[in-house]
Amino acid sequence: MLSIDDKWVWDFWLADSGGRHHVFYLQAPRSLRDPELRHHHATVGHAESADLRSWSTLPDALHPGPAGSWDDLAVWTGSVIRHRGRWCMAYTGISRAEGGLVQRIGVAFSDDLVTWAKHDANPVIEADARWYEQLDLGRWRDQSWRDPFLYQPDGTDHVHALITARSPHGPSDGAGVIAHARSLDLLAWEVLEPVTETGEFAQVEVPQLVRLDDSDVILFSTRSEDHSNARRARLSGTAAATGTFALVSPSGSWRFTPSDSPVAVRADEVLYAGKLARDGDGLVFLAFRENGTRGFVGELTDPLPARVTPAGLRVSTT
Repeated sequence: MLSIDDKWVWDFWLADSGGRHHVFYLQAPRSLRDPELRHHHATVGHAESADLRSWSTLPDALHPGPAGSWDDLAVWTGSVIRHRGRWCMAYTGISRAEGGLVQRIGVAFSDDLVTWAKHDANPVIEADARWYEQLDLGRWRDQSWRDPFLYQPDGTDHVHALITARSPHGPSDGAGVIAHARSLDLLAWEVLEPVTETGEFAQVEVPQLVRLDDSDVILFSTRSEDHSNARRARLSGTAAATGTFALVSPSGSWRFTPSDSPVAVRADEVLYAGKLARDGDGLVFLAFRENGTRGFVGELTDPLPARVTPAGLRVSTT
């Protein structure tokens, strides 16, 4: 478990350097007292572990940029990939000039996963109005374009990114989609159509794609209040849940369905922004502990056993 006495920890992403697991995570001081204030005080922390259980903290990875820059208010969720001999982190940034309302994506590079240098020409990926909603406070509270997840299919030259976004079309409460972009060099990006359709959620956060032997899995998280009215009607009285969900596909075709339910459920707390990883025991699931019996928790779980069944992804939370 990763718990820091004086900081809340929430969204996170993982990297494996060969025998050592690295976790990067959003953090903010608990001295803020109100956890809702954490979003505009977020920096990116860093820790490493041999077993995904016992963590040693390392120097912070990223902080907001200087005054007047595109990311001078806060830096948010991203992911890390090894590409052409160095590490790349894609991350979200928001600015003071826009009151944090517009999200963009930049990149930083590292030779050792510890010291990171932001690219001079950031941001490198912005929402394309052909497919993705721009800032429209009549439809939504911000311009959603965040949580990039990087992956490179075997035998291909392009690195791809899955991104939390919204469509400009259809009812606002079902506009949440997973956006898609690709790049050859991690600097020049082509923004593509979303990989999911609209209708089910107002937003789908922190996506992760995991390629398994027989199927691909996309994890995403969403909150109870972000299930669309149309989805609630199709749930036939079942409460819309907050948590981490999984789309499992043998063909890479992704479709939200009303039968989707969180993959990891505990009676006493919410596990959010979950990610899959591999350790010596096989496939495992980690998440951040959000609301529990004592309010907002703000720490990461130990790894939980996970497996893909004909019914979908299943996580043991006991």
